[in-house]
This record gives sequence, C-alpha cells and structure tokens, in this order.
Amino acid sequence: MQITVLDGAILLAYFVFVIFIGLKFRGRAGQSISEYFVSGRSLPWWIAGTSMVATTFAADTPLAVTGLVAHHGVAGNWLWWNMVFSGLLTVFLFARLWRRSEVLTDVEFVEIRYSGQPAAILRGFRALYLALPINSIIMGWVTLAMAKILGITLGIDKWIGVVICVAITFSYSFLSGLWGVVITDFIQFFLAIIGTLALAILGLEAVGGISGLKLQLGQIYGDTANILAFTPRVGSVWMPVTTFLVYIGINWWATWYPGAEPGGGGYIAQRMFSSKNEKHALGATLWFN
Repeated sequence: MQITVLDGAILLAYFVFVIFIGLKFRGRAGQSISEYFVSGRSLPWWIAGTSMVATTFAADTPLAVTGLVAHHGVAGNWLWWNMVFSGLLTVFLFARLWRRSEVLTDVEFVEIRYSGQPAAILRGFRALYLALPINSIIMGWVTLAMAKILGITLGIDKWIGVVICVAITFSYSFLSGLWGVVITDFIQFFLAIIGTLALAILGLEAVGGISGLKLQLGQIYGDTANILAFTPRVGSVWMPVTTFLVYIGINWWATWYPGAEPGGGGYIAQRMFSSKNEKHALGATLWFN
C-alpha cells in the first residue's frame, strides 16, 4: 500500500492528539484515585456509552467479524449476537445497581457481596486471574490484530508495530487514567464509524453495487440465500438448530466474557461506575447495546 505525505501527516497528527489528551487530563486524573480510575464519577451517558462501544470496536473486531461472515455467512454473527439478551439484562436491571455500589472495580464488589477472609481471597484470586492470564490473552490478540493491520497498510514489522501500539496507548492511559481513555475512545468511535462507512461504500462500488455483490457471492459460495441468511439454515453443519437454541437460550447467561456476561463487568462496569448517577449509567449502557 502506497502511503502519501498526507497520510503520514494525518497519522502523526492523531498520535500528537492522543498524547495531548493524556497531558491535558493528567492534572485532573491525579487529584484522587476516584478521578484516575472512574473519572470522578462524573461522566455523562453519551461519553460513557460511546466509550463502551469504542472499546468493543477494537482492532480485532473487524477482522473477527469478517472471518465469521466469510466462513458462515451473516448468520455467523449469532456467535456474538446471542449476547444481546445479557446486554438488555444489564441495561434494565444491573446498570443502576452497579452505579449504586460505589465501587472502583468489579472485583471490589466481591467483598460487598460476601464477607470475611474467604471474600478477600476470592477478590484477590479474581483480580490476579483477570489481570494476568485473561487480560494478557485479550490484549495480546488485540495488539496482534493492530500489528497485522499496520504491517499490511504501512509495511511495518510486526514487533515494531507492537511497540508503537503499546507505547502510544500506555502513554495517554498512564498519564490521565480513565479520563484519557474515554476521551480518546469518543474520538476513535467517530473515526472508526466514518472509516467503516467509507470502506463499505467504496467496496460496494468496486464490486458493482448490491447486484454485483450478490453475483460475486454466488460465484464464490454458490448459494447467496445461505450466505446472506439472517439465521442459520435448518440442517446447517456448523450450527444446527439445537446448537442455535443453546446459543440463544443458554450461552448468553452461562458464558463468561469481560463486559458481556449478564450484569456487565470489566470495562463495561467501569464506565457504569464512572457515570454521573444511576440514570446516566442506564443511559450509557442502553446506548452501548
């Protein structure tokens, strides 16, 4: 891919901007632990909710969703669409309760729900388990996705790409805490949406519009009805009816994943803790879902 001077200037301007955000909010984040970790519990719903959306719209998301659709068609998205039920439960039941708890992290809630030394041990275990193996895996695949994108678009070596990603992200998040994260999330959300829409429009034009897209899908997959179907077809090998029913009936409440489990957790809960009040926590989570 050929990078022009204008492309380089835009990238440089963005990097300078995120560092500026870190420096700008450094003083405010340093006022207290509450300011650093939950933005002083003062975020309006539209910033907290947009930050939730932007966090899930990471570098790995377009690659993963594209892979699902390429292999299983539009219906492949039910692997994560089934989580909408837990999202609705979070909005209308748990969002207010999370905000009311006044905790800084979701693992802190363990010692509110339970008591004594067993609660402290469980809290410590969850903190270490989530921070080390789980978050290491998650951040690893997200960073790898971004490194691959940088390699394809800019021709940058994978490890150099990793260093760049970590250095820039660490700089503004370390300096300004959650303040820097949510503000950059807000900007990144609109950049991602604009870029996604532009890519969709240009891509559709390149294949000759909707009719051209269907024609080429037919040439690749043979049957456009299956690849474009909203739900898996009856008799599907990759997701038979019984498996589909398990996903929409059980998986959404029985599967744990940060932010997607019933009630919210991880980065989703963090934004609820940071909202102005219970109403804003509900609004943020509703906007996210």
